[in-house]
Amino acid sequence: MSASAPPRIPALSAIGRDIGVRVAAPHAEDVDRNARFPIEAIDALRAAGALAAGIPTAFGGPGHPLGDIARTCFELGRSCASTGMIFAMHQVQVLTLARHAEPGGRIAAHLERIAAEQRLVASVTSEIGTGGDLGRSMAPVIRRPGGVSFEKRAPTVSYGATADDFLVTLRRAPESEPGDQVAVLISRDQVQLEPAGEWDTFGMRGTCSPGFTVRGRCDSAQVLPVPFSQVAAVSMTPLSHVLWSHVWLGIATDAFDRARECVRTATRRDPDQARTAALRLSQLSCELSPMRSVVAAGLADLEAVPEGDPSSLETLASALRFNTLKLVASTQAPDICRGAMEVCGISGYRNDTAFSIGRHLRDAMSASLMIANDRIHTTDAGLLLVAKEV
Repeated sequence: MSASAPPRIPALSAIGRDIGVRVAAPHAEDVDRNARFPIEAIDALRAAGALAAGIPTAFGGPGHPLGDIARTCFELGRSCASTGMIFAMHQVQVLTLARHAEPGGRIAAHLERIAAEQRLVASVTSEIGTGGDLGRSMAPVIRRPGGVSFEKRAPTVSYGATADDFLVTLRRAPESEPGDQVAVLISRDQVQLEPAGEWDTFGMRGTCSPGFTVRGRCDSAQVLPVPFSQVAAVSMTPLSHVLWSHVWLGIATDAFDRARECVRTATRRDPDQARTAALRLSQLSCELSPMRSVVAAGLADLEAVPEGDPSSLETLASALRFNTLKLVASTQAPDICRGAMEVCGISGYRNDTAFSIGRHLRDAMSASLMIANDRIHTTDAGLLLVAKEV
């Protein structure tokens, strides 16, 4: 462990807002148009020390609380959805590792390196042959003298070409069942990434998430010490749903703000003609407000979990709550963007106006695919039949 922790980053969300407005937003259109990684914004976050935000002081990081990180995801999402989602996904990996690292172990030592070097961490959880079920793996860990190895075919690896480290889910052993999984933290110099396709998508183009065949070889101490089913239940799934939903709220909020400014501009020109658009804006506000409440409640639920005792997150009721957060937020975000486009009319439909909503709508449409909503509904349908509390 570090002899002394670095100073706490002041006002993380303010840093996120500044970088979002000053760096991410000016490049957002180009990032989207060319499906390129938002290097300017990520480098700015790295320079500000923000990539280490979720790492506790015990592991050399600033130890920002979850609420600060979530609000930063929101601020970045307002300016560039791809930047916000990359930051959110990175923080999910960092927070997950911190929650399950053994003090003094290899994972803890690597967390210190992530904090010191501001390394970007990606996940390799999806896999060809599982039907999108993150709770199953086809590729196993192969135990070899001096360590472990694996080969996994992933249909998507978000920002894989630019990540410094990867958290990879695998079957525990060749003889294990698909649901008996572990997670392995591996650095770029320990993997080979063979591209499998391009990233030419409808939205979230800057996340640069094509498929890869990932081949790795590392020390056995880089395997997380707890089963991935537990890691997912108490860390990765609730963290993902909370931080992702803040990015989606950021997208929806900026779409609403553009619609409001469009109506204000129209009202200054012709108050009578703008009256219908103003009424639609009021209706849209009534859709945005519940989304804000749902997202805030999800964060509050996760913040309320006692530190060091995440057992409450392993209950059926907890799974249903965080699944509901994901389902509601991922549905409401594109609905609000569509509503904002209707308020703006042709000015929102066009790509060359200050009120354009096209990128927001396309980015928000990805929300229902990040852990497919149909799969979550199928899971919830079974849970609702047996859960005593919801």
